[in-house]
Amino acid sequence: MPSSGSGTRPPTIADVASAAGVSRTTVSHALNGIGKVDPRTRERIKQVAADLGYRPNLRAQRLRRGQAKAIALASSMPFAVAAGPSRLGFYMEIAAAAAESALLHGYALVLVPPVQSGSGLHSVDIDGAIVVEPDVHDAAVAHLKERGLPYVALGRPVSAAEPAPYVDLRGELVTELLLAHLHEQGARRPALIIGAGERHSSVDARAAYERVAAARGWTPIVATAAEAGGEQAGYDRCAELLARHPEIDAVCALVDAFAVGAVRAIRDSGRTVPDDVMVVTRYDGLRARTCEPPLTAVDLGLDRAASAAVELLLGRLRGELPAESTTVVPPPRVIPRASSLRGASPGARRG
Repeated sequence: MPSSGSGTRPPTIADVASAAGVSRTTVSHALNGIGKVDPRTRERIKQVAADLGYRPNLRAQRLRRGQAKAIALASSMPFAVAAGPSRLGFYMEIAAAAAESALLHGYALVLVPPVQSGSGLHSVDIDGAIVVEPDVHDAAVAHLKERGLPYVALGRPVSAAEPAPYVDLRGELVTELLLAHLHEQGARRPALIIGAGERHSSVDARAAYERVAAARGWTPIVATAAEAGGEQAGYDRCAELLARHPEIDAVCALVDAFAVGAVRAIRDSGRTVPDDVMVVTRYDGLRARTCEPPLTAVDLGLDRAASAAVELLLGRLRGELPAESTTVVPPPRVIPRASSLRGASPGARRG
C-alpha cells in the first residue's frame, strides 16, 4: 500500500480504489458526494482515503465542474482615495474581510487593482465578482457584463439600468449622522465636499446634506473634486470654499483623502481645526486616525458588509437570488475625534 511518508509519491485515486476494492469512478463519486453510492461504501472509501493521506486534485475538480472556485473584488475607484501610497485603506479593509469569508466557503478571492480601466477583469479566471461602490458608468461592471459573469455591489448601484444585488452602506444615514454631530458641536454653516463622480456615497451625501440644510435653515455649500486628485484635490476645493465663503465653520469631506487635504487648507488660511473650522469624514481608516488632528469619522461596519457581499455573490452563483436584492448592515456609528470636538481638553480630543 502506498505511503504518504517522505520520499514516496502522494497517493492517487487509483491507490484508493485498489485499497478499497472498488472502481476509480466509485471513489470519485464517493469523495465528491455525487452518483449513487451505498452510504456504508461511501464512508469506507472516505476512511481509506484518509488513512492513505489522499488529497483530491482541486484544479482537476474545478476543470471538470467548469468552476474557478474564485471570486474577484473589483473597483473603479482610484488608489488615490481607495488606498493611498500605503496601499492600506477602504479597499484593503474590505478585501481582508471578504477573503476570509470567501475561504470559509472554499473560494479564493482575487484582488483586481482599483484602476479606471478595470482591464484586469479580462484575464482572471473567476466565477463572479464583488464591485465596490460602482459608479454610474463603472468600468468594472462593464467588463463583467462583457464576460457574462455575475456580480454584486458593495454600496448601492446608482445606475437604474444596471440592477444588481447589493449591500447597503447607508450613505444618507452616514451623512445625516455626521451633520448631526457637527450641529451638536456648534456648526451652523457647514460645507460639503464630495467626489465628482456618481457613486452612491456622493449622490446620497448630497441628497442628505441638502435635506438637512433645508430643515435647519443652512445655506447649502457643496463642492466636488475628482477622486484621482486625492489629498491635493481636497486641499484645493477647501481653499476655494474658504475664500468664497469665509463664514464656513465646518467641512464634511466624505472622502478621507479630501478631508486630510481640507485640514491643510484650513491651516494655511490662518484658521485652526476645530476651533475655527471643524472637519469630519466618512471612513474611519488609517488616514482619519493618523491625521493631525485625528479626524472624526464613521465606523461603517465594513467587515460585516464585506462578508455579506460574499454571501450575496455566492447566493447568486447558486441561482438563489433575484437580480435585485438588498442586504442592510448594522447602523453606522460616528467616532468623535479632535477635528470636531470643540471645548474638549487636548487629551480628550485624541481619542
